[in-house]
Amino acid sequence: MSRVAIVTGTDTGVGKTVATAALAARAIAAGQRVLVVKPVQTGVGGSDPDPHDVATVAALTGADVLEHVALDEPLAPDTAARRQGVRIPTVHEHVDRIREQAAAYDLVLVEGAGGLLVRLDAEGGTLIDLARELIAARLRGTGPPVEVVIVCRAGLGALNHTELTATALRAAQVEPAGLVIGSWPAAPGLAETCNRTDLPRVTGLPVLAVVPEGAGALAPETFRARAPGWFDLP
Repeated sequence: MSRVAIVTGTDTGVGKTVATAALAARAIAAGQRVLVVKPVQTGVGGSDPDPHDVATVAALTGADVLEHVALDEPLAPDTAARRQGVRIPTVHEHVDRIREQAAAYDLVLVEGAGGLLVRLDAEGGTLIDLARELIAARLRGTGPPVEVVIVCRAGLGALNHTELTATALRAAQVEPAGLVIGSWPAAPGLAETCNRTDLPRVTGLPVLAVVPEGAGALAPETFRARAPGWFDLP
C-alpha cells in the first residue's frame, strides 16, 4: 500500500532536504518505490542560485523526484511569486497531483518549504492545509495513509521551535509521527546532548533519526549505505 510522508522543518536551514533524502534512502534500501515531491522551490534564480532540493535528493539517493514549481528569489513562496508576477498552484492543486502520483509508489515524501506555516500559495495555504487535505482524503477512503515528520535543530532553540511546530500541527488535529534531528555535530555540546534527551519529553514525540552533520556532502553510495543506520537509534 502506498503512503505519504510530509517532511516539515522547524525553520529554514535545519537539514530538511538531507533528512528527506535519508528517509528516501532508508525506504529504497527496504525495497520500496519512492517519489520525492517538492511542491514549491524558491531561490533558484539570479547570479548565485540555490540548488534545487529535489536535485540534491535525487543525486544522494537515486529516488524519483518531482518539483511542482520553482521561483527565482529566496523568499516565502507567496512573496516570491508575487514579486515575480507568476501564478503558483494552490494547496488543493498540489494535493491533487500528489494523490495522482501516489498510486505508482510505495512511499511519496513531500518536502515543505521552510517552516510549517510558510505560505505555499497566494491564498494563504500552508503545509498544514496540505496535510489536512491529504488526511481528509484518506478518511474518505480516496487517499493513502499520511504522516508528518518534523525535522529540527540539535542546538539552542530546538526545544522551543520544535514544540511550537508540534503544537501547531496538533491544533489542526494532525498528530506528528516523530522527529528527525537534521544535523548532529561530530562533537556535541551541552545543549545538543540535553536536547536529544529533552526533545521527546517536551513534544511527546519519538526521535526517529539523527542525521550527522555534513551528511549531504557524502558520496551517494556512502550516503545510501549509511542512511538506514541513522534510524537505528539506541
